[in-house]
Amino acid sequence: MTSPTDPRPGPRIVLVGPPGAGKSTVAAALAERWQLAVRDTDADVEAVAGKPIAEIFFDDGEPAFRELEHVAVTDALREHDGVLALGGGAVLDERTQGALAAYRAAGGVVVFLDVSLAHAAPRVGFNQSRPLLLGNPRARWQALMEERRPVYEAVSTVTVLTDDRKPPEVAQLIEDELSAARRAAPRDLEDQR
Repeated sequence: MTSPTDPRPGPRIVLVGPPGAGKSTVAAALAERWQLAVRDTDADVEAVAGKPIAEIFFDDGEPAFRELEHVAVTDALREHDGVLALGGGAVLDERTQGALAAYRAAGGVVVFLDVSLAHAAPRVGFNQSRPLLLGNPRARWQALMEERRPVYEAVSTVTVLTDDRKPPEVAQLIEDELSAARRAAPRDLEDQR
């Protein structure tokens, strides 16, 4: 397991999850706790494209956005050494799944921030800046989550439910999960002998 002071290259931790899970705010809370830089691949995509994600979707289409997103994720996994938050759909790209698997194989930690619709709705607001939620936002969010949940679970090391929790509380839960996993790791090795 990684720690805030782990000398391994790459992010100290990667956060994945659906819209409204709190990836960006929890990443900021962890970065503050650990005195690390924070990076969000959605912000990277917007910086490269020179426009908001909603405009990329409408002007260039989802495939163009997903390509920019994949490049942002692979660049961040290679270059960033702090806390990394991925866009909600980033894990759907098989190349990104492979990059996350390689990151985990090298000792990296991916945390799935899980959230229920009831708690995601007020956080997201289901506004026009989320192009995949246009139409009936609640039904679209639920459908996206049903599609993505198996992928979030497959790419993650740890799952933390964010319902009814503020970002600092989620950051503490993540630290607790990582500590428990580190304590269990030597026993796991003993069991394999």
